[in-house]
Amino acid sequence: MIERMRGQYIGRNKASAYKDLVWTVATSFDTQVGLAEQTHNTLDTIQKNLQELGSDKSQIVSAQVYIASMADKQVMDEVWQAWLGPNPEHWPQRACLGVDLEGDVLIEVTVTAVRNIFD
Repeated sequence: MIERMRGQYIGRNKASAYKDLVWTVATSFDTQVGLAEQTHNTLDTIQKNLQELGSDKSQIVSAQVYIASMADKQVMDEVWQAWLGPNPEHWPQRACLGVDLEGDVLIEVTVTAVRNIFD
């Protein structure tokens, strides 16, 4: 059975889970701040969504990061690396793409993670 977590946007959920996999997506709740703060906000939301479905950031296996300007990738990378921590065993496979995002959104992140459904 697929679990779906409603979000605030019409046409999509903020997270879904099936068996031992979780998928989630987030943007910043505050788009009036710069990329570093939007990245913090987005990653905090990702972590909350994962936790609601029995996972966490150390269980992410794949991530796609969409940023409004690839010229700012280093700013995002610094926040991302601090969020993940120094342990390479917890680093996921990740792609980063420069894309047109809606309005003042500077970053959107989607991840796939594993959860332990046998606890």
